[in-house]
Amino acid sequence: MGCAVSNAAAMQARRVRHHRSVTWIDTHCHLDAPEFDADRSAVLLRARAAGVNMLVLPAVMAAHFDTVRELAHVHDLAYALGIHPLYVDSAADTDLGRLAEALDRHQADPRLVAVGEIGLDHFVPGLDPARQERFYLAQLKLARVAGLPVILHVRRSADALMSGLRRVEVRGGIAHAFNGSRVQAEAFIGRGFALGFGGALSFDRALQIRRLAADLPGSALVLETDAPDIPPQWLYRTAEQRAAGATSRNEPAELPRIAQTLAALRGQGLQDIAALTAGNARRVLPALDLLMKTQRLRGASGVSGTG
Repeated sequence: MGCAVSNAAAMQARRVRHHRSVTWIDTHCHLDAPEFDADRSAVLLRARAAGVNMLVLPAVMAAHFDTVRELAHVHDLAYALGIHPLYVDSAADTDLGRLAEALDRHQADPRLVAVGEIGLDHFVPGLDPARQERFYLAQLKLARVAGLPVILHVRRSADALMSGLRRVEVRGGIAHAFNGSRVQAEAFIGRGFALGFGGALSFDRALQIRRLAADLPGSALVLETDAPDIPPQWLYRTAEQRAAGATSRNEPAELPRIAQTLAALRGQGLQDIAALTAGNARRVLPALDLLMKTQRLRGASGVSGTG
């Protein structure tokens, strides 16, 4: 009996060590969203308990630039600055100047890893396509000047985004929540982009996303939650349930479970997926790689603080 207990304890210890050895990177989390106002610290505690030790926080409007930066510094995370296409119509023309000024002012900030979230949205009705394109191209130019990669919003707009990238070349980045064709995927990969996969991957009916996740080169994949949005299948609520008060808030702690779907689709182990996708994120966001190396050195030396 004693031997059995000892063996069980040893197995549990190995599982704990294995869990702690896995580091997940959520490359797209809107931690500044009001959905997290009531329990933001608890959300981060759950994420870290799940092994999600790094989040990239993209801004969506100029009013959020300082917020995402402060959250990144307080919680030892990374951030990006940009104006989201869904907020372009309400943005002032001077917001592009605010972005340029912020990128210049924070150019030495090791936590600033990209320009984003920027891009084009050809799904939501009523948006001004010409204004979207003007803001998109202007932000690509700012990213090029800053020497930063970009985090792209891609919704029924892959070809138009690629046209912009041919006009204004940047240092690659991430095509967030990618759901285009194989040809479009390869075009982004050819320009130094990784493709973001998240909660949509968990739905059996998401056939195109699942095919891409299974068949694309492993070097093209990064993981994301887009929290509080794009909930995975197990958090999804119907419109009727939401009207009745049910919530379907996504959060970064869900990332490892989302990754289980990716691992199953590709026939790989979960730890292999963690190492693969984290390595890809650090490759396409070089400042993130440097930040995490610094964190590791700081942890090894016992130095505290977030920089």
